[in-house]
Amino acid sequence: MSTQRTDREVSEVSEVSEISEVDERLRRWRLVLGGDPADGTGYGLTGQDAAMDGALTALYGKGDKPLRGRDRSAGLGASAPSVARWLGDIRTYFPSPVVQVMQRDAIDRLGLSTLLLEPEMLEAVDADVHLVGTLLSLNKAMPETTKETARAVVRKVVEDLEKRLATRTRAALTGALDRSARITRPRHHDIDWNRTIAANLKHYLPEHRTVVPERLIGYGRASRSVTKEVVLCVDQSGSMAASVVYASVFGAVLASMRSLAIRLVVFDTAVTDLTDQLDDPVDVLFGTQLGGGTDINRALAYCQTRITRPAETVVVLVSDLYEGGIRDEMLKRVAAMKASGVQFVALLALSDEGAPAYDREHAAALAALGAPAFACTPDLFPEVMAAALEKRPLPIPEAA
Repeated sequence: MSTQRTDREVSEVSEVSEISEVDERLRRWRLVLGGDPADGTGYGLTGQDAAMDGALTALYGKGDKPLRGRDRSAGLGASAPSVARWLGDIRTYFPSPVVQVMQRDAIDRLGLSTLLLEPEMLEAVDADVHLVGTLLSLNKAMPETTKETARAVVRKVVEDLEKRLATRTRAALTGALDRSARITRPRHHDIDWNRTIAANLKHYLPEHRTVVPERLIGYGRASRSVTKEVVLCVDQSGSMAASVVYASVFGAVLASMRSLAIRLVVFDTAVTDLTDQLDDPVDVLFGTQLGGGTDINRALAYCQTRITRPAETVVVLVSDLYEGGIRDEMLKRVAAMKASGVQFVALLALSDEGAPAYDREHAAALAALGAPAFACTPDLFPEVMAAALEKRPLPIPEAA
């Protein structure tokens, strides 16, 4: 019997494959469109697909009405048991990143924040940075019976972030701190060969095909004393929730490095110094108060009074720059700090959320002072800090 397929068999297989691809496309469009009679798919769902559709409909709209964004009706109601079941369903049917998006949408679209004050609800959700931000905004309204559960949820997210970010941050900053202490008579294992060769190229001996260095350049040994100071000045207005979470984690990581002295300051219209809580970022986060106005000038005034070695200090302002204080005074403080030798870094956001909304006029004014403002992802932050510590150009993303 021949093992080769006939042209007809190949054609039949191709037709089946094409039909499967068409069905899959219709299935996906049916799940996206929600089954309105006018959706045009004519595709019916069964089994797990029907259950997935039910979970989506409960949040984004019922199939018997036109779906119009935030005006669409939804079917979770205000019942904690039904929401808990729904949370279990979406974890079954969707991958974790999708679950977290749907949870955020449920909180925003259906006003389910108050249900998060119940311990049973907190135990049912998939914790992420955005959920932590929501819990922090509810902190003052949270009953004592819920606070321990909330702290456990926040601690899990914080520990996951530390595992992800700590090693890279310490490696990048340790290298930057070592390089900032270069010496000209290094021991052999401390020689920076790339810079040594570059500095001695004029001493190249062609007949020996080698460079005879007259001047060695090397790294100083890591100092056990503080060599640099970093001030994290973080806007805790409601729009900056994710940035507050990441800044708190980074603050704790930086505070664990002996060569750095870290100060963490959070602000809205008031200023709070959380430096003494940096050994536990969960305590830092529960010491914040998301929401309220913004007075950047007042926060920078406080930070300015805490700077003792300007030439060895990096100030990182994390804010969307919507200033409620005195704009001209804020800019004067930034100019004065830079004139004194402070490295000033302005981050419009410290998160993975993409381009934030921000005050473009204030951002342009800071750029004119030599302090460009840009959004920074957590993965980029170690490189930004290393560049600031070494006083070299910042790795500003092209989109900025």
